[in-house]
Amino acid sequence: MIRDEVRSFCEEEIAPIAQEIEDEHRFPAEIFDALGQLDMMGVPVSEEYGGLGGDQLMYALVTEELGRVSGSIGLSYAAHVSLGSKPIEMFGSEAQKEEWLEPLARGDHLGAWALTEPSSGSDASDMDTIADREGDGYTLNGTKQFITNANVAGSIVVKAVTDPEAGYDGISTFVVDPENDDGFSVETVWDKMGLNASPTCEIRFDDCHVPEDRLLGEEGDGWDHTLKTLNGGRISIAALSAGLAQGAYEAAKSYATDREQFGKPISKFDAVRDMIVEMDRAIERSRLLTHKAATMYDNGEDVTRMSSLAKLDASETSREVAEDAVQVLGGYGYTTDFAPQRFYRDAKLMEIGEGTSQIQRLVLGRQLGL
Repeated sequence: MIRDEVRSFCEEEIAPIAQEIEDEHRFPAEIFDALGQLDMMGVPVSEEYGGLGGDQLMYALVTEELGRVSGSIGLSYAAHVSLGSKPIEMFGSEAQKEEWLEPLARGDHLGAWALTEPSSGSDASDMDTIADREGDGYTLNGTKQFITNANVAGSIVVKAVTDPEAGYDGISTFVVDPENDDGFSVETVWDKMGLNASPTCEIRFDDCHVPEDRLLGEEGDGWDHTLKTLNGGRISIAALSAGLAQGAYEAAKSYATDREQFGKPISKFDAVRDMIVEMDRAIERSRLLTHKAATMYDNGEDVTRMSSLAKLDASETSREVAEDAVQVLGGYGYTTDFAPQRFYRDAKLMEIGEGTSQIQRLVLGRQLGL
């Protein structure tokens, strides 16, 4: 029922503007307001804190449907839920959940998560952002890079070093209020290869003071928080990737059954038919892996292996399917009048964000004892 409701919303409200907002590099705040009205902004968050009380599988279905029409909206949505909201639910105090989680789950504003830095990428633990204990709180100094939603967020979950000598155990998690905390600034909103209706920012902290009650959990818990957050986040990227692939596949199939060459639809030619059949096969595989990972997550099982496997497979599938969709449409596929080019550009990030494909293989190798 939830999937069908979201699909209808996507077809009516998002599909007509999907290319327009990408061309304009415009964040569609009105779409997220409407998703809030539909109670979709906190799908996997407990009803106690303003969420829908759904599970990870339901959340994956919603994310896939959004990605099927707009990668940008799907990405901002996934970052809001998996990265901006769930860590507060998982690691925050009751007071923090009331203050910060409830407005996120209701859709009053968006959330963001700040981990990556200009000098760190795959080695995300290599942080220069420092949180010094001062008086009744902490003072943050440093720069975070490639932060989704940062310039439209009402709260940002930030990783910073509280003990430079402690390695992984010296990283902590804070909630920053970008509207009201002095010393916070958005330095850059990046123009990108795709996903330009989802803002990706460089943010800076210059003596940004946050009170003690903004610390999530205890000092030194930040890296453990990060690993647990990424397990859920990778499932959402797998779901988003499946949605992108599904959208590209549907565009290619529709075109191939309508477009005629040599007196018959091009779908009747083996070369085109076989491409479309392979798209369908690959998407179903990725979707099943994603749903398995989500179900294991809901059952409280360790999903490190399965979330990485789903993310790796679905992200590469999305790029491959979108590339083939462009090929099916030929010259038209290279124009912005048709959707495959947008799915193709959007899909590439799926192989980079939330851990590159190479890092997923590293994680999977470790899980297999290699």
